[in-house]
Amino acid sequence: MDIFKSSKERVITGLALLVAILIVGLIDNFFLMWFVLGVIYIVAFQEAQKLFEIKNSSLILFAFGVWLLAGIYPYGDDLFVLAGVAYASAVAFNKELVWKNFLPFIYPTAGMLFIFTMYQEYGILSLLWLLIVVAMADVGAYAVGKSIGKTPFSKTSPNKTMEGVVGGIAVATLSGMFIGLSIVDLGVSFIISFMVATSSIFGDLFESSLKRNAGVKDSGNLLPGHGGVLDRIDGYLFGAIVMLVLLRGLV
Repeated sequence: MDIFKSSKERVITGLALLVAILIVGLIDNFFLMWFVLGVIYIVAFQEAQKLFEIKNSSLILFAFGVWLLAGIYPYGDDLFVLAGVAYASAVAFNKELVWKNFLPFIYPTAGMLFIFTMYQEYGILSLLWLLIVVAMADVGAYAVGKSIGKTPFSKTSPNKTMEGVVGGIAVATLSGMFIGLSIVDLGVSFIISFMVATSSIFGDLFESSLKRNAGVKDSGNLLPGHGGVLDRIDGYLFGAIVMLVLLRGLV
């Protein structure tokens, strides 16, 4: 009964998230996108603090500051670099500060800033492209892994198989390749889709390693049947960085 209840919650939550994403995407408004991504970022930031076992409650104020700047500064993806310079300066000045407190300003901050910047530079279709690739990598890996998966992929995530990972990347690459044609040509779309799919697998693996180190099953419990926000966006945080870098370099 618990399994069926969990599956029902997962499906309902997934459908609700899908509807919300579609509404935001169809409205396609800069300030709405900034606000929605900002809410996701702040929740993910708090979850990351717990995974990194950081108890400094004042850090969330700086996270708010970073996102406020992202709304007015045209190169939001540069902000986490500037934050690094600022924190390095603070650490040099005050020896009581520790580098560990900066980790949430790398993960998930960098990925969220890249997602927002990609929306600014390449529009809503780029986010749709990212969404399709990462989602299909996840779905493909699960389907192929469950059907023919036998070879363990990584000890970090025992449920992942090599067959599932390869299948997920293949499905995501082919699915995303056609969406990418609205922005780039076929060859570039294939390369970017493949690289984003691959990076999303390792984004999921990275979050799994954080949870394993923290001794928790999920990053949070905000999303019934899914866990926390980081559990849902882990692949996008890696994929967005790779996609924006390649779009800028190959287009």
